Amino acid sequence: MLGCDDVVVTDPLPLDLARHTGFLVRRTQQAHLAVWAQEVGPRLTNVQFGVLNVLHQRGEASQRELCDQLDLDRSTVAGLVARLEGRGLVARARATADRRRNVVRLTAEGLDLLADVAGAAARVDHVLTSALTPQERLTLQALLTRVLDAAPSATSD
Repeated sequence: MLGCDDVVVTDPLPLDLARHTGFLVRRTQQAHLAVWAQEVGPRLTNVQFGVLNVLHQRGEASQRELCDQLDLDRSTVAGLVARLEGRGLVARARATADRRRNVVRLTAEGLDLLADVAGAAARVDHVLTSALTPQERLTLQALLTRVLDAAPSATSD
């Protein structure tokens, strides 16, 4: 049987997990979460940081736009926004142009927290990729982006 790149696969079991992309991505995610906990702590999860960061960049966003920007499903974003709103970090209101849409904005408290953890969040990336050269880091980012661009979206229906 032929596999990707015409590699001959005679017996698929056991998988060599050291060469299994999905397994490596999962382990990398675990490493990322551990470094995030060490550097940022419990103040924000990495996904909550993503929401606040997007809102800072855009000024405001609908929940649908957050879904698209962060590649998350609607129920996940609705829960994230509700928790962030409950902490006073974001404010949610009906859009004036389209009353069916919720528009989310950073509050002053949200901006303060985002600014406070931004350096720690940047350190996460540095710590996670510290074994790589700057060029390897760029190559890794480019390759992961290509994989993600080709993968089905989490928000696909």
